Amino acid sequence: MRSRILPALAVTTALLLGAGWWFYRHTAARTAPAAANDERRGILPRGAPSDFFSPQPIGAAITNDERPLIANVQIVDLDRDGLADVLVCDVLRSRVTWIRQSPRGVFTETDLGDSIKAPAHVEAIDVDHDGDLDLVVASLGVLNPSNNRVGAVIVLENDGRQHFTTHVVASGIARVADVRAGDLDGDGDIDLAVAGFGYDDGETSWLENKGGWTFEQHVLLRLSGPINAIVADINHDGSPDIVALVSQEWEEVWVFVNDGRGHFTPTMIWGSTNPDFGSSWISVADLDRDGDLDILYSNGDAFDYAPANSRPWHGVQWLENTGNLQFQFHRIADLTGASSPQAADVDGDGDLDVIVVSAYNNWDDPAALSLVWLENNGRMQFTLHPIAGSPTHLITLAAGDLDGDGLVDLVTGGMYISRPYDRLSRITAWSHRGPAPRR
Repeated sequence: MRSRILPALAVTTALLLGAGWWFYRHTAARTAPAAANDERRGILPRGAPSDFFSPQPIGAAITNDERPLIANVQIVDLDRDGLADVLVCDVLRSRVTWIRQSPRGVFTETDLGDSIKAPAHVEAIDVDHDGDLDLVVASLGVLNPSNNRVGAVIVLENDGRQHFTTHVVASGIARVADVRAGDLDGDGDIDLAVAGFGYDDGETSWLENKGGWTFEQHVLLRLSGPINAIVADINHDGSPDIVALVSQEWEEVWVFVNDGRGHFTPTMIWGSTNPDFGSSWISVADLDRDGDLDILYSNGDAFDYAPANSRPWHGVQWLENTGNLQFQFHRIADLTGASSPQAADVDGDGDLDVIVVSAYNNWDDPAALSLVWLENNGRMQFTLHPIAGSPTHLITLAAGDLDGDGLVDLVTGGMYISRPYDRLSRITAWSHRGPAPRR
C-alpha cells in the first residue's frame, strides 16, 4: 500500500506545483493585473559573478554538531563609539546577542538581557528617550508552527553602558514574527507595530505606550501569517503608517493608514492568487528615487517543506508607489528561496541596487545560490550577479558600512532546518572590496 501511495502523492504534488506556477504567471497580482511580460520587464539577463564581497565569519563559533538557527541580523552602532556593530536573534540559543566591533575589524559576541524564546527580530531605538539605544524584540515563543499563544514583545532597556533590563510588554499573544517602533498616536512616546504570525489565528496589531513600561494592544487585522509590520509614512502625509506582509494562504501586502492619532484604515494593496506563493519578507525604500516609499518584496518561503521543493515562482519584486495607495507590481529576479531583500547602492553609481539571500534552495545542486545582488541600470531594470553559493541556508541579511570606508558591506545569518548540513554558517560579514563586476 505504501509503495502505491507515495507515487500518487508525488504526481499530485507535481500537478499542484505546476498549477501554482501557472496561477502565478497568469494571475499573480489581484489588485494590479498586468500582462506577465509587462510585470517582468525589470529582469535583465544574468550577469557575471561578482567579486565585490569577501566573507568572514564573525561572533561565536559553531559548536560540536550545532545547526545554527539565526532569525535576524541588524547593523547598528549600539554603543555609539563610531564603529558599526551587529545585533543577532539566535533562535537555537534563545538569545539576542551583540557582536561588538572594537577595535576596528575585531568582533566579540555578548549575550544581552535574559533568555528569549525564539527571538525573530530586533530593532534598536531609544524607547524611553534617555539618550541611548534600547532593543525591541519579537518573540515567536516556538519556531515550529503552533496555534498556542506563546508570542511576546520584549523591550531590553539600556542603562547607557550596554547593560540591559528585560521588560515583557506583551505576552500570551500570537507568535510574534516582527515588532517595529514609532510614535503611532502622535503623543510623543514610542509605540510598537506587531506582526503576530500565529499559525491559524494570527493578527496584526499595535501596542499603545501607556507609560511605565505598560502597553495596550489594539488589533488591526485578524489574519494568520503576518511576517512584517513596518512603521513608515507610506502615503507621505507626515504620519507613520504600518505596512504589513501577510503570508500563509493569504499572500497579501496591507497598508494601515494612520490619521496621526492612532486610528488606522486598512487597505490591501497587493495579493497573489497562488496560495503557495511563499511570501518571505518586505522592506521599504524609495527604490526609484521619486520621493515616495516603495516596497521590496521577496517570496521564497518553504519552511513547511523539508527539503524545499523547486518553486519556480520564487523571487523578488518591488511594488512601485504610484500615489493614492496604488502600487504597481514589477518582478526583478527569479530566485528559489529568496528572502530579506535590502536596497543599497552596491556599485556606487547613484541608484539603488538590491541584495537578497536564499534560505530554501536545492542545496544538492552546486549551482544553487545563497547570496546575490541585483544591479540597477538606472531605469529600474536589474541584472542578477551571483555572490556566493556557500554558506547555504541564508535567511536574513543586513546592509551597511561595517568598516567605515563608505562602501556597502553585508551581514548574513544562516538557518538550518533541513539538509544538507555541510556548508554551515552562523554570522558572516561580507566586506565590500570595491571592484566592479565583470560584464
